[in-house]
Amino acid sequence: MVAMTKKVKTFEVIFSDPSKVFYSSGDKVAGRIVVEVTEVTRVSSMKVVGVGCAKVEYAKGKRRCREEMEYLKYEETLRLDDHPADTDGSVILRPGNKYEYTFGFELPQQGQLVSSYKGKFGYVQYFVKASMERPSHPVMEAKKFFEVEEPLDVNTPDLMSPTSGMKEKKVTCMFIPDGQVSLNAKIDRKGFCEGEEICIDAKFENTCSRIVVPKAAIVAKHTYQASGRAKVFRQKLSSVRGNHIISGMCDAWQGKTIRVPKIKPSILGCNILRVEYALMIYVHIPGSDKLILELPLVIGSGSSGLSSRTNSMSSQDGSQASNSWVSLQMPSAPPSYCDITRDCRLDTPLTPLLDDYDGGDSPIFMNAPQFQFPPLPAYTEVDEERNSNPRMLPVC
Repeated sequence: MVAMTKKVKTFEVIFSDPSKVFYSSGDKVAGRIVVEVTEVTRVSSMKVVGVGCAKVEYAKGKRRCREEMEYLKYEETLRLDDHPADTDGSVILRPGNKYEYTFGFELPQQGQLVSSYKGKFGYVQYFVKASMERPSHPVMEAKKFFEVEEPLDVNTPDLMSPTSGMKEKKVTCMFIPDGQVSLNAKIDRKGFCEGEEICIDAKFENTCSRIVVPKAAIVAKHTYQASGRAKVFRQKLSSVRGNHIISGMCDAWQGKTIRVPKIKPSILGCNILRVEYALMIYVHIPGSDKLILELPLVIGSGSSGLSSRTNSMSSQDGSQASNSWVSLQMPSAPPSYCDITRDCRLDTPLTPLLDDYDGGDSPIFMNAPQFQFPPLPAYTEVDEERNSNPRMLPVC
């Protein structure tokens, strides 16, 4: 960012390493403040501050919900090297010269920062701001943003352990029982990094009279908390699908994969803003709500470096699963946020993310080509309040 006035030709913040993509805990943020003037100018002081903060803000009716947290606050008064200064510390800058004030500070140690983030209702941002004070003139400011990415290791025992679950749903037609649909799924670990493959072992059983379709998707859940309220923003990132399952038949996935797309790591250490991920395995049932199972995921930074180990573990688990599906009968994961939203659809009868129409999923819809389903959004929002029920809002 460059600020200019009639007397000041150049006033900008430049980092020492412009090619540096992001900083992490303990790194040094260094650079210089460059000043050029067109007239003789007295500068009474030059200050630099390093700022890092998280902010959440959104409207709730006529009320603005807002919350902020500070993660970095550094301030320093800079001096020009080898340049004469008056007794009050002020200096005279002359045209034709380029003046550079150098600065440098270290970021707090690990555990005290949160990765940079920009979302629909909030952000986490870091920047360096320079302030130049001149007698009888307003303070001039220049700002430069920088990215922070906190390392998130997914090689911990907890994230390397497998997770599984099972769900079943009884289907009715005009209040008459019509069989049920069940799914049983397992993945070999919960921690992944961008670009890695998630191997899914799953079994689907259909005893209802309808043709169902199994699918899986990686979903993100963004939670913004402010003024005692929480706004949840859900988004489907990538998905895969299986074959149609007719009445009375079963189907199995043995090592079916879905790739983790280019996404930001999970943000779990901020009190007002969280980014969480999950693997959603679900079955599309014509004329009924989907059967949904969510397995929690943690997306880490960098690469886990466990591709060979993961492949061997997946092959072993896959062979065991093919021999006995009893191995998948493990306690299900803790209740997911999807279970909450399914009971809170007050404004609309369908959840846009999960009940989207998938063309060609069922022959039931093939006999009515003239009916065009309107496109639905790829995400949903939920307003939640303390001691009250959450409410689902359609997003256009």
